[in-house]
Amino acid sequence: MSRAGVLVALAALLGGAAPKVAAQSAAELAVAGARASRAEPSPDLRALAARYVRERTAPVPAANALTPARVALGRMLFFDPRLSGSGLLSCASCHNPALGWQDGLPLGLGHNMARLGRHTPTILNVAWDEALMWDGRFGSLEEQALGPIASEAEMRLPLDSLVARLRAIPGYAPHFEAAYPGEGISVEVVGKALASFERTIVSADAPFDRWVAGDETAMDAAAVRGFALFNGKARCAQCHAGWRFTDGGFYDIGLRGDDEGRGAIIPGVRILGHAFKAPTLRNIAQRAPYMHDGSEPTLEAVIDFYDRGGDVRRPSLSPEIRPLGLTAPEKRDLVAFLHALTSDDPPVTVPRLPR
Repeated sequence: MSRAGVLVALAALLGGAAPKVAAQSAAELAVAGARASRAEPSPDLRALAARYVRERTAPVPAANALTPARVALGRMLFFDPRLSGSGLLSCASCHNPALGWQDGLPLGLGHNMARLGRHTPTILNVAWDEALMWDGRFGSLEEQALGPIASEAEMRLPLDSLVARLRAIPGYAPHFEAAYPGEGISVEVVGKALASFERTIVSADAPFDRWVAGDETAMDAAAVRGFALFNGKARCAQCHAGWRFTDGGFYDIGLRGDDEGRGAIIPGVRILGHAFKAPTLRNIAQRAPYMHDGSEPTLEAVIDFYDRGGDVRRPSLSPEIRPLGLTAPEKRDLVAFLHALTSDDPPVTVPRLPR
């Protein structure tokens, strides 16, 4: 939703008239900031907080219902390096649960440790994604799960070789049968099993969620002020909306480089040139470095980037990208809020792999 749309909706929630919203917004944010300094959220912020109530049930396609056996099989496959041509890379090599389900590197590493062209995206809360990867090239988890395996640059294992390799491991057969009775070991079933496990990778409640639920002590005053800025002056919520803090859209935010992103998937559409998916901000403090090219090392650097309105001016640049005029204290408050999106997720158990 546009900024104007957010303000109109907020006015409706507060009983105000839509034509007055633009004129009132600065005053309303000032009131919000003053009250937040006492760690007491204003009614305005509480109305905004309602937009961020998290969903508790992940969407699951009817053709691949979630069962414990399917999740268990997918977990084994996810951590198994035999799904790569070299036998050295697993899905978890790049999507490490200890690193926010990515790899902590500016650019990912693929076959023979060759550097890839983009930063590894997290797969946290990926069950809700409708278009996957930075450029949205895949439309389902089942499809996406197979992409890196077959990719020459990434895991480099042809899919027919994948099936032959798994069939040659006796210990896998009973797990496939328990998960997908009568379907055998096939490319399609591997994709479905991996997708089943990935749908369980969901962030736990963060301090922000507890604050949204009414616990006024869950976030300190700086984080509350940061939430007001996030939805106001800093304009973050234009793209990072909803409980996952992403609208799933694709934007050119003004990063340097020639990567066309979504524009290479759907050419000829001006606004999709150099456009990349707005990532979730859940557990963002654990996932440095940032951006699709890994070019920003810290959250502070990311905020500075947006504050100056990006680094490149071109026809595809999103109209939401503009200088913000943030003060140093405001930037600190934004960082405090982003840290409040970090959840205390339970450790992930690496499974015993079949032999």
